[in-house]
Amino acid sequence: MWQQPTSLFTDHYELTMLQASLHSGAGHRRSVFEAFARRLPDGRRYGVVAGTGRILEGLEHFRFGAEQLEFLERNRVVDSRTLEYLEGFRFTGDIFGYAEGDLYFPGSPILIVESTFAEACVLETFILSALNHDSAIASAASRMVAAAGSRPCIEMGSRRTQEESAVAAARAAVIAGFSSTSNLESGQRYGLKTVGTAAHSFTMLHDSEREAFEAQVASMGRDTTLLVDTYDVEQGVRTAVEVAGPELGAVRLDSGDLVEQARWVRTLLDDLGNHNTRILVTSDLDEYAIAALQSAPVDAYGVGTSLVTGSGAPTASMVYKLVSRRNDAGEFVDVAKAAKNKSSVGGRKFALRRLNERGRATAELVGVGERPAGDANDRDLLHQFVDAGELLPGWTGHEGVLRAARRHHDSVQELPGVARRLQRGEPVVPTEFVDEARQAGAAL
Repeated sequence: MWQQPTSLFTDHYELTMLQASLHSGAGHRRSVFEAFARRLPDGRRYGVVAGTGRILEGLEHFRFGAEQLEFLERNRVVDSRTLEYLEGFRFTGDIFGYAEGDLYFPGSPILIVESTFAEACVLETFILSALNHDSAIASAASRMVAAAGSRPCIEMGSRRTQEESAVAAARAAVIAGFSSTSNLESGQRYGLKTVGTAAHSFTMLHDSEREAFEAQVASMGRDTTLLVDTYDVEQGVRTAVEVAGPELGAVRLDSGDLVEQARWVRTLLDDLGNHNTRILVTSDLDEYAIAALQSAPVDAYGVGTSLVTGSGAPTASMVYKLVSRRNDAGEFVDVAKAAKNKSSVGGRKFALRRLNERGRATAELVGVGERPAGDANDRDLLHQFVDAGELLPGWTGHEGVLRAARRHHDSVQELPGVARRLQRGEPVVPTEFVDEARQAGAAL
């Protein structure tokens, strides 16, 4: 959970826009903002929504206290009138969106914020930073889990990213199907399962590999995981078995040709009578390396750098755009950006996933202004998270992570089988915009 105010996790220009809109009076207009991705990373077939729970947690801490207001005043970021507005700031609008863990496609209305322009404007950077980071991690993690099949994946990337990003990455990975993480802070905040034993430095600390293994087994038990490639792998395996016996939990391989090494280590363990000792592999794995290890006798994967950097796609490239606002007459009017390659679709959105008779997704239907007509088995995608500024229960903390992990599992099961392959291609489900009001008007 957030331990500090989140209000300054934003860009300078959000507050200058706020100031100018308050000056013109337009800042109090009721508005609708939408977060979406125009496209998926090149070759990806689907994306995974993550970060929503962290946004909702942070929203409760989105306040401007004395320290934040003093900073803004001292640096002349905004004027006194705007400072007065921020002093009492509290989000009072509504937020809807895709359930965390669900899948998204180009144009999916992932998060919808309905409030005054002023309230929605200052949330933009905070919302996008969480969605873009966490969704990128979850999308990569989902591909890795698909490549791993029934073998568990462990998140081990804390040392390859910033400390708060490490917590968020662990959370996103578990949402997308990882079984555990090495990050203790994520375990405390979100109740995630944490695991870990020892690094090469622990072995090198001792006068011999045997002494290191004996110390670890004595303190952690025979079912621990011993790292066997500090010096010579074969001798490391033999020593591990001699020290721990047939109850040895696992050996970890962190270097070399992991496919061939895993095969002969499996043979060696079996020859030594350790048929139940598992093999954990690490060493800069990504989804392609995991797929290449499918034929090897590997029992689990530890993934670090590639996971926390989105495996080549470190951002989900989501944007946050005004799509509708009231005019001077109090009527909602649709607005949209028309710039080349950066266009958007105006209007408040509603979304459902069209499913066929076998429960497989065939299309993402996005209605403009009203819910698109669907069949009995089609699934509504938008949920309400915040009602008049009040956070609705079930979307945050440990409960939120569990809920998101279940949603991800079920959503992936809806996809055609080709979606879980690593071959590059177009989004596996097309997005179809439905604007029945305009179509009816055009027909008249």
